[in-house]
Amino acid sequence: MTPHLAWIGRRLLLGVGQTAAVVLFVFALTEALPGDAAVALAGDQPDPDRIARIRATMGLDRPAVERLADWASGLAHGDLGTSLVSGRPVTGYLTGGLGSTLLLTITTVALLVPLSLGLGVLAARREGGPLDRTVSALTLAVHAVPEFAVGVLLATLFGLWLGWLPPTAVGTDASTEPAVLVLPVVVLLSRPVCTISRLVRAGMIDALASPYVAQARRYGISSTRITWTHALPNALAPATQQLARTCDWLLGGVIVVEALFVIPGLGTVLLDAVAARDIPVVQGAAVVFGTVTVLVNLAADLAARRFAPRSEAAA
Repeated sequence: MTPHLAWIGRRLLLGVGQTAAVVLFVFALTEALPGDAAVALAGDQPDPDRIARIRATMGLDRPAVERLADWASGLAHGDLGTSLVSGRPVTGYLTGGLGSTLLLTITTVALLVPLSLGLGVLAARREGGPLDRTVSALTLAVHAVPEFAVGVLLATLFGLWLGWLPPTAVGTDASTEPAVLVLPVVVLLSRPVCTISRLVRAGMIDALASPYVAQARRYGISSTRITWTHALPNALAPATQQLARTCDWLLGGVIVVEALFVIPGLGTVLLDAVAARDIPVVQGAAVVFGTVTVLVNLAADLAARRFAPRSEAAA
């Protein structure tokens, strides 16, 4: 087996272990939640017999180890459990909110990559100039503002005062009315663009000052080809890993943005489940988010090794 394949095998095994740790951690956290879910579901004037029936239905009268084993066994077969509030499968809940969240996240990432690369390369090629200083100052200033504050500001300005864009997604469908995604996507883009573009700029400056770029210039290779073909790939390893961390952040950012703009996605499903003490839905959503995080970081490690094979990068 080649060293590259051995490294991939070790990284895949680590990903499996991380996923198992996510499952265990999610179960432990939901077990540690204060209060009694059976009492919360029984209503304002709970009857002891009804509470006992709810506890039996939820399996709360069984040892935690047994419940963990049953839940993990179901996860292995794609069964995330059943909602305590509606009796529907948790998978149905998550599938219902998946479309809006995927549309929002994919649109954000699709715009994030070219914008970050373009700004970073543009600033690096004019290092120390007015454009570089302007881009650096703006990205630093925007990054300092929390996404929730940016969302409130944009919704108030463009949605309420100017009326150019819908301030919320209430009564609209994002798949048929893409205008409702403009403000949420801008909010999700605001901070990651700043971070990744600055990493690209720093990596490009180092790459453009390297001996192999100087040699390429002596060979008469055009500046554009040197920038995009020779320098940029060698500057992408740290930016790629930051992109993976950004995707992790997007999972939390999507929850905030969906709540702010009333988008019926996974974030809204999770918040509603927390409010209703619907533990299986909370657990299912948390496992999905955690598993996506593991997979994204695994992909980032593979991509970083592709761009910088000697770095032995590991997330």
